[in-house]
Order: sequence, then structure tokens, then C-alpha cells
Amino acid sequence: MTTPIAPRMMRRSRSLAVDLVDVLSSRIKDGTYALGMRMPTEADIMAAHGVSRTVVREAVSRLQQARLVVTQHGIGSFVSEALPEEQGFRIDPVDVETVVDIVNVLELRVSLETESAGLAAERRNLRQLSEMQSAISEFESCVATGADTLEADFRFHLGIAEATQNPHFFELMRHLGTTVIPRARVNSAQLAKEDKSFYLDRVNREHRVIYDAIDRQDADAARAAMRVHLTNSRERLRRFAAES
Repeated sequence: MTTPIAPRMMRRSRSLAVDLVDVLSSRIKDGTYALGMRMPTEADIMAAHGVSRTVVREAVSRLQQARLVVTQHGIGSFVSEALPEEQGFRIDPVDVETVVDIVNVLELRVSLETESAGLAAERRNLRQLSEMQSAISEFESCVATGADTLEADFRFHLGIAEATQNPHFFELMRHLGTTVIPRARVNSAQLAKEDKSFYLDRVNREHRVIYDAIDRQDADAARAAMRVHLTNSRERLRRFAAES
């Protein structure tokens, strides 16, 4: 039996977000919202569709992952200048609702990102190292201020995929999006029975071990560090599922 990870209210919010995505994406594709056009504000969408701000933000996030909209912080969201001709492989957030679903995603990541880390160690350049270091620093800053660490976390892993110099690793990770980060779907700190800041500090320490191996071009150490990082998350979730 699969173990639900969200209360009924959160499930309802996600369902409403899916419905809102359907409406907004249809308007983008039929030209109601033209290419490059600024999307209605959060407040306007909330009023027009009778949904909460949380639902609107979830819907916009999904539209971003589908490459239908781009968001400029402090300005707003805009319809992409060029819409994707077809939907590439991706894991939709609505399909990741249980602990088992998350474990399945992590198993994919272990296979994909372990080799990605090894290739990155062999092939990375200075710009890509700088990007990874910047993501680690951003993660630390978010922990210190209590801000959301998801984007910084994903940026670090996406940077490793780019450093493989193999565009297929990068494109696959980009299509997967932040859904691949367990914290996007479940309270990982709670599962680990740790204080949130302590848990996030540990995650970032694991990131640094991976980065250091890539920096010194030790492919075997990079693979091992990435495997440990992702396996730790997978095993915490498996224990939680077994105890529930």
C-alpha cells in the first residue's frame, strides 16, 4: 500500500492547480495569451478563477516547467516567445504524490546523476565550477535567511549535468525540473527526524563533497559522493514508508 505524503487539503490544492494549468495552457496555445504577452497578475488570476495564491503559484510553476511561461522576478510572468513544439520527457508533479513515487524518482536520479557527476569531474570547465560554487553559496544564504532552498538545490544538480558536456544529461535534468528534489513533495527534515536547518546544512555539506571531487577531477570520488547523497534521501523515505 502506498503512503500518502500530503494532507487532503494539499491534495485538493494540487488538483485545483492542475485544473488551472489546463485552462491557462489552453489560452496560451489558442493565442488568447499571445507569445511574449505578460500574463495576468496573481491577484487577477485568483479573482478570475476563485483560487488561492498557493494554487496560482503552483500552476505558474508547472507552466514554467512546461516552458510555456517565463518569470522575471519583480516584473511578472510572460508567455514564452517560442512555445515547445512537443512535450519532452518529464515527470509531472501531479504524478509524484506518494513516498513510493518519490523513491522511484530517486532511483532514476541515482542512476543518472552518479554517472553525471563522474563525467562532470572529467570534463568541467572553470565557468561551470563557478556556477556550481554559486549554487552552493546561494543554498547557504537561503538556509541562513529561512528562504526556500529548492531552486538553489536544483541549480547545483543542473550545473553538474551541464558540466558533463553531454547535452542529453542537461536536457533530461532540465525536463525533470524541481520535482526531482524530495523536499518539493515531502518534509524531508521531518522524515530524517532532524531540525530543518541542521538537515539543510547536512544536504549542503554533501553538495560540497561532490563539488570538491569534481573540482579536483576525481571522477570515482564524485560518483561515490553523489551516490551517497542520493541514497541517503532514498533510504530515509524507504524507512518512513516501512514505518507508516
